[in-house]
Amino acid sequence: MAIRLENVGIAVRDLEAAISFFTDLGLTVVGRDTVSGEWADTAVGLDGNHADIAMLRTPDGHGRLELFEYIHPEAIESEPTRPHEIGMHRVAFSVDDIDQALETAAKHGCRPLRGVATYEDLYKLTYVRGPSGILVMLAEELNKKGG
Repeated sequence: MAIRLENVGIAVRDLEAAISFFTDLGLTVVGRDTVSGEWADTAVGLDGNHADIAMLRTPDGHGRLELFEYIHPEAIESEPTRPHEIGMHRVAFSVDDIDQALETAAKHGCRPLRGVATYEDLYKLTYVRGPSGILVMLAEELNKKGG
């Protein structure tokens, strides 16, 4: 059986704010829709499931995020996850310039949880708290090999 990752789905409280954040980081909106009906109830397991959705793609064409804002049932606010909690952890992106990515994130009020770290002279990386409390890892590869 062949398997590949299709996308990562994230429920957000403000779809437009989340789209703005991720498109400013470099993702592209490739589709938007409103989903509801019996098929959505069955697939998701919620009666009366009704959500506005947006599909975003990374510039390399491989990674996709599906963002959804629930209209019904009403979204449930929860505490943002912390890095050591069990469950959905974070979404990670490789960036060419972490300082530029952090400037972009700051325009959305998103800052590193603690700071920028260097891992074994291989990566500079950090976690930021994105829109709707989403943990987003940004990583810049150091000493990139020229092509």
